[in-house]
Amino acid sequence: MKNILIIGAGKSSSSLITYLLDNSFQEDLYITIGDISIDNSLKIINHHSRGKAIILDILNKKERQKEVEKTDLVISMLPANLHFEVAKDCILFKKHLVTASYISEEMRTLNKAAVKNKLVFMNEIGLDPGIDHMSAMKVIDKIKNKGGKMLLFESFCGGLVAPESDTNLWNYKFTWNPRNVVLAGQGGAAMFIQEGTYKYIPYHKLFRRTEFLNINEYGKFEAYANRDSLKYRSIYGLDNIPTMYRGTIRKIGFSRAWNIFVQLGMTDDSYIIENSENMSYRDFVNLFLAYSPSDSVELKLKSYLKIDQDDLIWEKLVELDIFNPNKKVGLKIATPAKMLQKILEKSWTLEENDKDMIVMQHLFGYELTGKKHQIESSLVVLGENHTYTAMAKTVGLPVAIAAIKILKNEITTPGVQIPISKEVYEPILKELEKCGIKFIEREVPYLGYNPDNVIG
Repeated sequence: MKNILIIGAGKSSSSLITYLLDNSFQEDLYITIGDISIDNSLKIINHHSRGKAIILDILNKKERQKEVEKTDLVISMLPANLHFEVAKDCILFKKHLVTASYISEEMRTLNKAAVKNKLVFMNEIGLDPGIDHMSAMKVIDKIKNKGGKMLLFESFCGGLVAPESDTNLWNYKFTWNPRNVVLAGQGGAAMFIQEGTYKYIPYHKLFRRTEFLNINEYGKFEAYANRDSLKYRSIYGLDNIPTMYRGTIRKIGFSRAWNIFVQLGMTDDSYIIENSENMSYRDFVNLFLAYSPSDSVELKLKSYLKIDQDDLIWEKLVELDIFNPNKKVGLKIATPAKMLQKILEKSWTLEENDKDMIVMQHLFGYELTGKKHQIESSLVVLGENHTYTAMAKTVGLPVAIAAIKILKNEITTPGVQIPISKEVYEPILKELEKCGIKFIEREVPYLGYNPDNVIG
């Protein structure tokens, strides 16, 4: 029997745990889930004979190493900054490792040791990063293998609310870590290349420079640029490609409204607000507006950001109840970003029967025998409820499948890596299709970079 240790049982772990338990007899697996709290794990395990939940403090080195030593493969679903200590334990006890997080520079330093010990350290094997890598490389390799020259690669992904659960004016609810949503786009300019020209969008302009895209049967969406698209040229073997762009998908109108928070300074996470625990929602908004002994908060905000009375943006702000003088934020020693997150969670948290939706689309432009072609590859995944979400499926299932393939020696190339080789993406994508995660590919007219699709 092979033992798998899952460390971390947060929102994205439900489908991961269930898939491994469902396949535990066929693949002869035993699953141990370690977390600081076992309530969620116990609920998902539901007395399954091939699984158990244990309390595990990741910061307790002795306790952590005891569990790592007993297993054959570790899946770390922890925040990215906590993977490294687990990874060092995996080197020490010669255990394979799977994570859904971006490879850190610290993790890269373990590559030589992982190769020496014939260990697979698979990273970026969730949704984005993860499914995006695998689905992109499948098409890119196919184009290259028939002699095509890549001219354009654009990739978009978003975690959204399903149409039947879309009940607010923002057309949005949190389907993953709310903090990451509030801080999205910060930490440097968005960088990409279009028609051979480098482009940089500073944070304060990011949400007013969006692209439009259409998803079959689901309509029109918008996307804002991810922070660094340029690094993917070398990762995907597209160093000389003229157009490379990666973006985050939202429903039309979200980015323009979100830009209000950016311009006010509400998404800033770099300083602490004095007396934050006693502030009302209205006090919080007023922090960022000029002093006036007579003008109301509403009037000052409209004037400052030039919002008309009949603008839908104004209705979106009112819907969040941010002008309420009686509702308290209730956070001690909080940054503006944390206070904004707390306010938004009141309105944007999935209800028990709400369904979320994952949308991903790739555009591949290439030249073959003197003619230009374009492929559109789209994925839509709907969640079941607020536990078995589309986000949990698309993050957790690739992790689970990779773990099984590694233990069965179907994925053997050692080292710290991401899923861009055929050895990895081909069997995992095939298994994901059986789980209903399947891309629809179609040939479309070659458009190249289309300025008509860009706002701002």
